[in-house]
Amino acid sequence: QERPVESGGGSVQAGGSLRLSCVASERTHCTRDMNWYRQPPGKERNEREFVSGIDSDGATRYADSVKGRFTVSQDINKNTLYLQMDGLKVDDTAIYYCQAVYACGHSDLATFYGQGTQVTVSS
Repeated sequence: QERPVESGGGSVQAGGSLRLSCVASERTHCTRDMNWYRQPPGKERNEREFVSGIDSDGATRYADSVKGRFTVSQDINKNTLYLQMDGLKVDDTAIYYCQAVYACGHSDLATFYGQGTQVTVSS
């Protein structure tokens, strides 16, 4: 498996919650950073915006727009990344993509995106 696989998207009313999951494979002798990106309606895939992520050392990062509402976590044993989304807003409507970035020794970084999962928030 090269590409991550997301799940957990759906439709919810504003103020509601969803949890996204992403399974990504390990690579021998490589570190792996995991991130969530999203593509809002009307934007192209190359305009995806960063949402949240976990570095290989466990440090978490968040976009300002989701701080305090979204929580990223991972289960290393299951190779699974999670995004708990609370207090959802209409502006959070987007296709959410999981990204896995592998760093293997002196090789170039290898980046893979999942197929995406739709999150729709209605007012």
